[in-house]
Amino acid sequence: MERRQFVVAIAAIGFAPWRSLMAKTSAQGAQNLEFSRLEKSLGEWRKLLAPEAFHVLFKAGTEPPGSSILNDEHRDGSFICAACYLPLFTTSAKYESGTGWPSFYQPIAGRLGFKTDFKIIYPRKEYHCARCGGHQGHVFKDGPKPTGLRYCNNGVALNFVAESQPLPDLRS
Repeated sequence: MERRQFVVAIAAIGFAPWRSLMAKTSAQGAQNLEFSRLEKSLGEWRKLLAPEAFHVLFKAGTEPPGSSILNDEHRDGSFICAACYLPLFTTSAKYESGTGWPSFYQPIAGRLGFKTDFKIIYPRKEYHCARCGGHQGHVFKDGPKPTGLRYCNNGVALNFVAESQPLPDLRS
């Protein structure tokens, strides 16, 4: 097998579990949704999003620590992707990590995709919205029980919807 064929085969194997994230999933504390991948060009996303949100979501940027109003959001509700409106986390999984970014110990099942990020040379596990691919943050193994994980999210990549409000329709 040629190297190119090998790389393509490995990529296909790595993509298979991510593809399953696009299936119907059950949400803890949020309504069940069926969703498929939302494809938009970077130009289309740039027109729809604030510059800070576009930079984080589609250029894998990071907002300054302590800059998000979502750090202090404690009402019951859902945290949705700021790009496509897919619910990603619920308030019940949010906690104060002391890092300056909204942190969660567990996402809604099937709502995130993952890849390894080498931007700082040291490998980190990056996660993104399973529907639009928008970068959300990184997951670390220093979180609270029951998972021991910390999903460290950029606040600008999320919107909050209080439990008393209906979730918006998924963006098309």
